[in-house]
Amino acid sequence: MANVKVYNMEGVEVGTIDLNDAVFGVEINEHLVHLAVVRQLADKRQGTQKAKGRSEVSGGGRKPWRQKGTGHARQGSIRAAQWTGGGMIFAPTPRDYSFKMNKKERRAALKSALTSKVQDSSIIVLDSLAFDGIKTKNMIKVLDSLKAQNALIVTADNNENVVLSARNIADVKTATPSTINVYDVLKFKTLVVTKDAVKTIEEVYA
Repeated sequence: MANVKVYNMEGVEVGTIDLNDAVFGVEINEHLVHLAVVRQLADKRQGTQKAKGRSEVSGGGRKPWRQKGTGHARQGSIRAAQWTGGGMIFAPTPRDYSFKMNKKERRAALKSALTSKVQDSSIIVLDSLAFDGIKTKNMIKVLDSLKAQNALIVTADNNENVVLSARNIADVKTATPSTINVYDVLKFKTLVVTKDAVKTIEEVYA
């Protein structure tokens, strides 16, 4: 089991915690991690791009000139792709970019991403994270004390004060154990997790 330090909101070490190897110490599967990231980015694509092909543009029903004897190259329609106003060759059409990943594959990819954070020493465990009110400067103070300016903050529950205090900070995002994903875990340099969130993650994904 990996043993990592636990800090308080002032950045002072207050203990250690053992991380479950079933979640934070698995063999990293780079293929599944890559597949999960591509899938997540593909799901964000609208797929609404559209351009007209040759069969969709108006006009061009008559052959512009006879086949031979004019000195011009032969042409069949003024709406072919080489003409101004003609249709586009291989025009894009609306499509769905999403694809399926099995549940076991998605879980394995997330475990691999979490393990990579532990191996890179890019995970910080907090004993607790709570604010009396909504203050961005309070969250900035905590992140500065932890030296984690680019961070994904995972809390056990959706604490409104924490979420709103972090919402306006660049390169910072909040999540819960049920909403963390491979892309966000890899995107941010540091993973800041509360002890309660670690426990929940281990219960859900172990």
